[in-house]
Amino acid sequence: MAGSATQRLRELGVVLPAPPEPAGTYSSVVVHGAYAWVSGQIVRKDGRIVHPGLVGGTVPPEVARDVARDAMLQALSALQAALGSLDRIRQVVRVVVYVASAASFDRQHEVANGATEVLVAVFGDRGRPARATIGVAALPLNAPVELEVQVAITEG
Repeated sequence: MAGSATQRLRELGVVLPAPPEPAGTYSSVVVHGAYAWVSGQIVRKDGRIVHPGLVGGTVPPEVARDVARDAMLQALSALQAALGSLDRIRQVVRVVVYVASAASFDRQHEVANGATEVLVAVFGDRGRPARATIGVAALPLNAPVELEVQVAITEG
């Protein structure tokens, strides 16, 4: 894949959302040395959680996959704000996707694909991270998906 992450977003017709504001005592992104960590991202619209509930219960897996995609776009927005440009990202190192799951739901990995497919589309092989997908009983504010990201960066 040729071109920068910025160019690739433009080619894909993707406009990043506004960077998220921390809702507590933490930073959206911590940059230290050659790495940046994005705090857990949950998706809100107009101050409300998008598609609240349990995946495989009140939230269909396909909808949760779209929420995971939007959470990753939000994480990229946070990185862009912290780094000045997504072009500083050398490698997406790790992604953890938490899925608020109904008791019998066992397809969390399919939900997480919504997030990591964004990274591969934008960064190519540099966007293919190590990944953990974890089903949980509940997430903050009844969000169906929360994710965190670690990236390796160039000096800025």
